[in-house]
Amino acid sequence: MPWRPIAVGTPGPEFEARPPGRYAFEFPDTECDGWSTPSLCLRFASVRGAQHRYSGRPRQDAARAACHEASGSVVFAVADGVSGARRPEFGAIEACRTSVERMLHLLSAGDGPLDFRDVLLRAAERLRQLAQWWQGGREPEPGEVAGMLATTLVAGVVRPDPAGPVAELCRVGDSGAWVLDRAAGRYQAVFGAKTGSGSPVVSNVVTPLPHVPDPLERTVVRLAAPHTLLVGTDGFGDPLGDGDGQVGALFARQLGTPVSPPWFAHLLDFSRETFDDDRTLLAVWPHPGAPAT
Repeated sequence: MPWRPIAVGTPGPEFEARPPGRYAFEFPDTECDGWSTPSLCLRFASVRGAQHRYSGRPRQDAARAACHEASGSVVFAVADGVSGARRPEFGAIEACRTSVERMLHLLSAGDGPLDFRDVLLRAAERLRQLAQWWQGGREPEPGEVAGMLATTLVAGVVRPDPAGPVAELCRVGDSGAWVLDRAAGRYQAVFGAKTGSGSPVVSNVVTPLPHVPDPLERTVVRLAAPHTLLVGTDGFGDPLGDGDGQVGALFARQLGTPVSPPWFAHLLDFSRETFDDDRTLLAVWPHPGAPAT
């Protein structure tokens, strides 16, 4: 029996997806990955939302991750191409690729905190270079780069530590990160929510790459044994909300232990009416086989 989408509350309509255009072959409808180091276990998936499946647009989210073998650290990047840009899917994937490559280099160069400003400036420069190439070598204005390739980005590293893995993260734009306490089934947002303090109004204002903010939005969190770090685009974060609803309950139940990468992607591709954006989610668990601390 084929897997049917997991319905959460009232599901959205079912239909066969339309092809995303002849030049979008590098952006498949769904992709996933998963592997483990001696200390950490990683899964990620990125799925095309119902809106883009119906309209025939490619998936505009992206994620990439790698292991820094010398330290046992896991580096990652998650991006959400801004839909108003002309080629946001290219902005998202290039920002992820460049960020992961730069973080691996910085980890090899020293043991201190990551220089996230350097990482983001490298990603922004890569977007400028790509825009210049597409314009036949003409130097683009900053606004032209954003108009073509604007993307949010969350980049970070999880380092093994005897007292529990330590995650360092930064972000540009409104993609999010959470710590899931699997024992309690509760989520703690790592960055600020879209709503201001005490405000019921959701802000859709995004200041994405190639803009690099000053100061940077960055944070450090330690993962205890029952914790899982989640990093995701708003296609996941919006239906998750504060984690107290049906979506939060589904993921808290399913992510009690690392699941297979295909099932992780299937789980992320749940069906819930009105939530039809692309979704990307990356999860890092302290490895269940790691020695107790």
